Amino acid sequence: MSAPHLDLTDTGILIPLLQRHGFYTRKALGQHFLISRKVVEAIVEACDVQPDVPVLEVGPGIGTLTRALVERGAPVTAVELDQRAVEVLQETVGGFPNVRIIHADILTLDLAALFDSQRWTVVGNLPYYITTPVIIRILEHAAAVRLAVFMVQREVADRLCAAPGGKEYGAISVLVQVYAEVSRVIKVPRGAFLPPPSVDSSVVRFAMRPEPLVPPDLRHAFFTIVRAAFGQRRKTLENALAAGGVLDGDRQAVTHALQTAGIDPRRRGETLSIAEYVRVTEEVIRSV
Repeated sequence: MSAPHLDLTDTGILIPLLQRHGFYTRKALGQHFLISRKVVEAIVEACDVQPDVPVLEVGPGIGTLTRALVERGAPVTAVELDQRAVEVLQETVGGFPNVRIIHADILTLDLAALFDSQRWTVVGNLPYYITTPVIIRILEHAAAVRLAVFMVQREVADRLCAAPGGKEYGAISVLVQVYAEVSRVIKVPRGAFLPPPSVDSSVVRFAMRPEPLVPPDLRHAFFTIVRAAFGQRRKTLENALAAGGVLDGDRQAVTHALQTAGIDPRRRGETLSIAEYVRVTEEVIRSV
């Protein structure tokens, strides 16, 4: 049975727990234990925990955040890749009736089967090497997700939250903002972890939109155009799209589509808003 009020951010509790299980961090899995109660509480608040809203936690580790969520009454499904961590989770959170532990890889788990008719909250401290793949997987199931709260490297958070016109604004900015309103929750210094990572982090919150900003029939062409626009950032939009194979690379056709959409062909991809990319997409499709 899980001990009540077990604070896993307390190193006096955390370190003996790890030693008892012979648990050491694996750099390949990006494992760092969160030891800041302030950050844990900020994440839980951002999740807007409600007893009837299921929570999917990606990579719970030893259960620091998991405990905080279940103690608030959230029904949590915790998906953990590392079998050693699963064994620790059985001790730290296994006694709660409102937690389910799944030993699996979030990148291959059947999310369609996991998500039911309810809209879920997704939360996780994402290692750098799987940050983008995990976010893309969740966005693929955006209709089943109410909101998502992720801890990521600070530079990644800058890109996710970026507005048009800045150097951080890129294809990933457009992708996530099509599906969600993205905001920064809290900056997390490296000292908030044991062992401390080599970079600072940020917690970001994705409030999923009732409907994505791009209609379903435009999405494939839309994201093809966005990838081409950011594939060669130093080029003008007309040159980048043509080089990226848009309209079979016909530069004159690309220029005409941009002008018809009311976009100066000499602009660069990072200056366009999502609405402008939608207009470009509509004109490109008409030109085919």
